Amino acid sequence: MEGRIIRESPLRFNPAFIRVLTLDDFDYALPSDRIAQMPLPERSASRLLVMRGSALEDRGIRDLPGLLNPGDLLVMNDTRVIHARLCGKKDTGGRVEVLVERIAADGEVVAQLRASKPPRAGSRLSLEEAIEASVLGRIGEFWRLTFDGNAIELIERHGRLPLPPYIERAAETPDEERYQTVFARVKGSVAAPTAGLHFDAGLLATLAARGIDTASVTLHVGAGTFQPVRAHNLAEHRMHKERYLVPQATVDAIAACRSRGGRIVAVGTTTLRTLETAALDGELKAGEGESELFVTPGFDFKVVDALLTNFHLPRSTLLMLVSAFGGMPEIRAAYRHAIDNNYRFFSYGDAMLILRQ
Repeated sequence: MEGRIIRESPLRFNPAFIRVLTLDDFDYALPSDRIAQMPLPERSASRLLVMRGSALEDRGIRDLPGLLNPGDLLVMNDTRVIHARLCGKKDTGGRVEVLVERIAADGEVVAQLRASKPPRAGSRLSLEEAIEASVLGRIGEFWRLTFDGNAIELIERHGRLPLPPYIERAAETPDEERYQTVFARVKGSVAAPTAGLHFDAGLLATLAARGIDTASVTLHVGAGTFQPVRAHNLAEHRMHKERYLVPQATVDAIAACRSRGGRIVAVGTTTLRTLETAALDGELKAGEGESELFVTPGFDFKVVDALLTNFHLPRSTLLMLVSAFGGMPEIRAAYRHAIDNNYRFFSYGDAMLILRQ
């Protein structure tokens, strides 16, 4: 077996799905007290809403092994969150806050900047009283910077953990562990792949004992994941780019899973986007690159059969993705059920398992 997956058609959108989608299709009212501000004492104590078509079932994340079949394959994102938030001053003396979006292969840093007045190209920044940086210029919403030294090492040593903007507190010592998955390995993200936060060693051992294999991909989540969608007509929205890697071992594991009749279960939207990006021509291939895949209803999924995911922000690209995977009316009903039944939302919140019918 060559370890390649070929499915019916290279088309990524169902031509029968012709409705024009807008932001209003993905809006909902969320009470502020449903937004989880702290992690639970135990990772695997989270609740789990299981969705099979329009059928919903309230379970717990510890029930996951029994909800999957021996021979299924869990694919996880092994990215690790870096200390991407940096505070300091411009050379004019004004305060500046830097949120790293990504670090290019040549060491150039792409970042969001917050300051009373934007810096000039060629100006200097002093960050965390330890890092000197030069401003190269602007690209859209982001800024290009260079650091005096190894960017990733300086960021990790002197930066701060970047909790999402809807967590209304500064990062604390416990977040250094809890805002990382237990399988985080490759440094590069500025936000956690949050579906993976529910796994601990005990749950992984139970899954393995049941004959459920695991494999990994890497997608470095950028700060753009929190940027609002500004185009009312979704056809006009352009996704930010995020670096990804699909190992050959994962392609082989998926091929083996298919051959034994198992399902490919993506742990998180980042894993799903990575796999579907790597199969854009209809064939799953190992390799690396940048994903700017925008998944909306009508998308033709080639690789993923089931999705474990958290609950996502209104009007967000992540909500659009899960609506594409689970169905728009079904996801809307599931979110109503979750709100009515006090599920916890967003990064430190509960999870849902979408089993496509």
